[in-house]
Amino acid sequence: MTKLLGSILLLAVAGVAQPPGAGVFAIRGAHIHPASGPALPNANVVVRNGLIEAVGPNVPIPPEAFVVEGAGLQVYPGLIDALSTWGLPAATGRAATPANAAPSPATPAVLERSIQTLEDGGPEERPSNSSWVRAADLLDPRQAALTAARNAGYTTAIGFPSGNVFSGQGSAYNVAGARSRQMVIADGIGQMITFPVRGFGGGFPGSLMGIIAYIRQIYSDVDHYRASQALYAKDPRGLPRPPYDRALDGVIASPRLLLPAGRLAEIDRMIRFGQELKQPLVLYGGAEAFRGAPLLAAAKVPMLINLRWPEAERDGDPFVKDSLRVLETRDLAPTGPAALAKAGVKFAFYSGGVERPADLRKAIKKAVDAGLSKDEALRALTLYPAQIFGLDNRLGSLEPGKIANLTVIAGDLFDDRAKLKFTVIDGVKYEPAPETAPETNR
Repeated sequence: MTKLLGSILLLAVAGVAQPPGAGVFAIRGAHIHPASGPALPNANVVVRNGLIEAVGPNVPIPPEAFVVEGAGLQVYPGLIDALSTWGLPAATGRAATPANAAPSPATPAVLERSIQTLEDGGPEERPSNSSWVRAADLLDPRQAALTAARNAGYTTAIGFPSGNVFSGQGSAYNVAGARSRQMVIADGIGQMITFPVRGFGGGFPGSLMGIIAYIRQIYSDVDHYRASQALYAKDPRGLPRPPYDRALDGVIASPRLLLPAGRLAEIDRMIRFGQELKQPLVLYGGAEAFRGAPLLAAAKVPMLINLRWPEAERDGDPFVKDSLRVLETRDLAPTGPAALAKAGVKFAFYSGGVERPADLRKAIKKAVDAGLSKDEALRALTLYPAQIFGLDNRLGSLEPGKIANLTVIAGDLFDDRAKLKFTVIDGVKYEPAPETAPETNR
């Protein structure tokens, strides 16, 4: 049995993902960081059928388990990218894709056509709205970004479609799997709003004010749509049948709304806008979270922090001097997470386009060096994103019964010299692999 399990793990190391539940193994005598409680020195973790079976210093190791000796290793919950595009096409909506463009290799052709045509009153009736599109349907397991994510110690991403004001339904998925359906953990976890200040073919809305008015109108239409459906469902006789509207259905199906907010004025504006819309709210961006922490704490609104810290434009005009506020924001942005933690605001980190493992670790270390405790930094990468998206009953901490997603490191997670030994995703072990370009259809 041990030999068989060893072979299964070797297959995973070679990059061949096994289905959840492929084997039983244990890490023995490691320093374990559950995230939901204090660290456990010299402890064991047992994984069975893709789930965590037991964690603790005196946990017995089943005789059939394949054992990894954990001396000198630090075991963490699998890291989570709280707002990701890993494994997804660059843009999925009409606003970002010309009508005559070929479908993305990562996007099913039928779905792409349904977004781009008028066959049932699509986005041309509600411009820049693809609220019904689901990230789970767009996943491409071949994307090289997924390998890069594992190499950085990540096991899970909270991904959203991109390219429209109403971009679509987010999904939580693991960053390994032979097929996309093996990767998805939860679907329909929120609706992401973006503010691409551009005209829809030169028309409305072409400004920030116009986009906010457009979003407000969509939610007004949602109220009318719900009321008309409820009235018709109560007694349809003599009433015109309410038309089906997939754009509004997609908005209704969203359990939370994600709104962009980087500067203090945007944080204030989006908190008030979310309250007006009466939607459970999550803000993302957070460049000036160090200024906005009191507002977020008072409103009890969580914040997703972009790990791409503000920096000067590389090709900027050397004769144009930045304002004092811009310079201050660049300097103090990494102090934002510590300010949020002190104010009691729930927050999580997202990659924001930073993909190289070394760069991600440096970005996180900047927040730690700026005053964020290592315990809070760990939770912002694990437990907090799971809690923000309602997934903490299955992800985010090392507890019995949760999905066996682990990050195992030689050294401290927040030390530049630390080395990723392997990740465990759905109970399958993956060692760092060379990053390769995705396969293309020929």
